Amino acid sequence: MPGAGASAGARAPAGGVPRQAGAGAATGRVRVWAPDGPLDLGLVLGPLRRGPGDPTFRALPDGSVWRACRTPLGPGTLRVCAYGGEVRGEAWGPGAEWLLERLPEWCGAADDPAAFAPRHRLLAVTRHRRPGLRLTRTGLVLESLIPSILEQKVTTVEAYAAWRTLVRKFGEVAPGPVPVSMYVMPTPRTWALIPSWEWHRAGVEDKRAATVLRAVRVAARLEEAAGMPPEAARARLELVAGIGPWTSAETVQRSHGAADAVTVGDLHLPGIVGFALAGDRYADDAEMLRLLEPYAGQRHRAARLILLSGRAPERRGPRMTRGDIGRF
Repeated sequence: MPGAGASAGARAPAGGVPRQAGAGAATGRVRVWAPDGPLDLGLVLGPLRRGPGDPTFRALPDGSVWRACRTPLGPGTLRVCAYGGEVRGEAWGPGAEWLLERLPEWCGAADDPAAFAPRHRLLAVTRHRRPGLRLTRTGLVLESLIPSILEQKVTTVEAYAAWRTLVRKFGEVAPGPVPVSMYVMPTPRTWALIPSWEWHRAGVEDKRAATVLRAVRVAARLEEAAGMPPEAARARLELVAGIGPWTSAETVQRSHGAADAVTVGDLHLPGIVGFALAGDRYADDAEMLRLLEPYAGQRHRAARLILLSGRAPERRGPRMTRGDIGRF
């Protein structure tokens, strides 16, 4: 990638003009920003996507990424593309200005990849091959917290289906000329008013539904955590019954760009980290944390690089059945 632009997979169409979502599409508010190093939009914004059918997220073949959000100023849609050393953000809706103001942080401007010092060859090679990896910071807590709650104790397929179903049914149509049907997640009040039978139709049992309801009742207090350091934010989130270390880490990784918020309580991650760093496919959380100790302050980034390396133990035995994951 020339200069400080995006990766080759995120270039503009011929002529350098970003594509619009159909002929005559309304132009939104625009901001252009130049990152100070390589930037791969897919790697940076990809963690915001909750499954291939996420109605709040779209990545298009032209390299653009679309995100529909509920901001403090209301719903907004953000389109981001990178080419020629610049990132172009275009936004629509009441939340447009809020999204554009935070465009650099969404693209990793608050992250410091240089703070990571690889101690293992695998991580050094992966970082060299993925120079555009930065950690996004959305500044939005609930939009990362609720899908993380839905991912507790179930397969990702079930969790993604629940998120997709609930957002499409109770959210609102995303503003702007979105490329395909997109939705903004429901307001806290709407989440609180979803009937019990709708949770069950979406495949969400009472325990996870109750945790979401407890969270949205204190939504304003939880959103305040966006301005706190990651550890303080996690402590506030974990005051809500049903939210534990797994869920709080998954949330602040996205809302805060927390480079050290390693996920514990995951079914697969300890074995992947153990296998990559020590050849131990049966590592538990304690062993994973021991192996990641040299990366204190950067443990989440180290785990992401391990996942991006593709080095993982071959799965043996029967696949997990639905409802088998224990994580909070």
